[in-house]
Amino acid sequence: MTPGPRAGSLRGVRDAVETAAAMDAGTGQQDSAGPFGRPLLADPLTRALARVGVVDVGSNSVRLVVFDGAARSPAYFYNEKVMCALGQGLAETGRLNPAGRTRALAALKRFARLAEGMGLPPLICIATAAVREAADGAAFRAEVLEATGLRLWVIDGPEEARLSAQGVLLGWPEAEGLVCDIGGASLELAVIARGRVGARQSTPLGPFRLQGIPGGRKGLKAHLRAVLEGAAERVGTGHERLYLVGGSWRAFARLDMERRGYPLTVLHEYRMTPKSVRATAEWIGGSDLGQLRARTGISAERMEHVPLAGDILKQLLRVFAPAEIATSAYGVREGMLYEQMPEELRARDPLLEACRFMEASAARMPGNGDRLFDFLQPLYRSAPPGRLRLVRAACLLHDVNWRAHPDYRAEVCFDTATRANMGGLDHPGRVFLGLALLYRYRSSRAGTRMEPLVRLLPEAELTQAEVLGKALRFGAMFAFEGINQHCRLGYFPKKRVLELVLSPRSQELYGEVAAARFASLAAALRVEARVRVGRG
Repeated sequence: MTPGPRAGSLRGVRDAVETAAAMDAGTGQQDSAGPFGRPLLADPLTRALARVGVVDVGSNSVRLVVFDGAARSPAYFYNEKVMCALGQGLAETGRLNPAGRTRALAALKRFARLAEGMGLPPLICIATAAVREAADGAAFRAEVLEATGLRLWVIDGPEEARLSAQGVLLGWPEAEGLVCDIGGASLELAVIARGRVGARQSTPLGPFRLQGIPGGRKGLKAHLRAVLEGAAERVGTGHERLYLVGGSWRAFARLDMERRGYPLTVLHEYRMTPKSVRATAEWIGGSDLGQLRARTGISAERMEHVPLAGDILKQLLRVFAPAEIATSAYGVREGMLYEQMPEELRARDPLLEACRFMEASAARMPGNGDRLFDFLQPLYRSAPPGRLRLVRAACLLHDVNWRAHPDYRAEVCFDTATRANMGGLDHPGRVFLGLALLYRYRSSRAGTRMEPLVRLLPEAELTQAEVLGKALRFGAMFAFEGINQHCRLGYFPKKRVLELVLSPRSQELYGEVAAARFASLAAALRVEARVRVGRG
């Protein structure tokens, strides 16, 4: 399974190609395709359907991810991880962990067979710090190629940082700050701003590298600070936000949620403050890790590295002094997908692209979402772009759960918004969107299991979510082809009037249920409901 012919140069992969070519020179391997092969997403006709398999051989884990669906906001068709600890002991021996090497090879054999069974294009396979630095890294690559047909492309630290930063941009197009990607054997830093990756720096600060630092905790602290201050000369300081990438960071964030009693355990776009990070690091240090594992479901292998990850994070805070810390579920693997996207595709909104894909694949009448959005526009003439974006997302999603049992449909809709893997959506936005969709199918949220999440929104936002949901509930009764030819809304907040204008031929559409829903929408807006028949 080797990549197909190269269809054109790919921006920013020159270092990876040269690294791989140099490694291949010693093993007789020849391939001009590069680590990313052909630009799979170049054809607009295949973007929504192509499945792309990515294998990431890291210092701690080996993972296969198969992306499927909307290219700008890809869905995870398949995701499997094996904790191999290839980098365990690398600092002492200079070689890959023998047991980890055996486990990694077995995992890669399985991944190759899975790819065959799924009928995937050639897998994109990269290897990072452990394979890059180990004396037997080239031999391991050759063994993998012979046993599986998979070619591992070794990328250097700055390239790893760049790809990880691009993964963050895939989910956060407007992200600005410092990306911090922690692996088993290294920590990569990259600046992102205005949709671009800037300065990058790779540091030897992975947990495997830090377990033998002399001088106890005092020596570790001094070492971390010295290395990070050196990195800061390259990537700068004063970044408002840190973006955390990597399993150890995600485990730390999950523990922060547990300590705080945070109700929405979606790690992507979870935000922490420096004060919260320090409190959680201290809490972890004084807790039984086994009990924390039982409460959070974090694996034993991952939990082992969390205390060290917390130490690194505290020093990151001291050196870079950010105002906020955000957790990213996207990293190198997503960055490789982003690498192949043309600029016009990158410019699209990942949230709306995901919603459009969900509507196209699950709604009864795809396309009604846009018609419903147009119908509801009078309610949002003065709304800021951020609110309009959520309104459009709600319109696109309003019908995707129609197959759910009516007794549970409202809750399923709420879960779709709050728990689905969608980029470009922070936690308050998830809850707002979820509540709006809940009100689409239910007139009240009283008695639902969603109440704990509601406190993530201020009262004014709860009211706006109810208004949007009731607007969806009413508008869905008219959301068919030519809706604006049959009826239109008029909203006059100063006069405190909500008006529905029907055409003479469409008066029959305004039945008893429609009238009740229109009255409910007007009540949520605290205005008078008026209905009249227009001309023609």
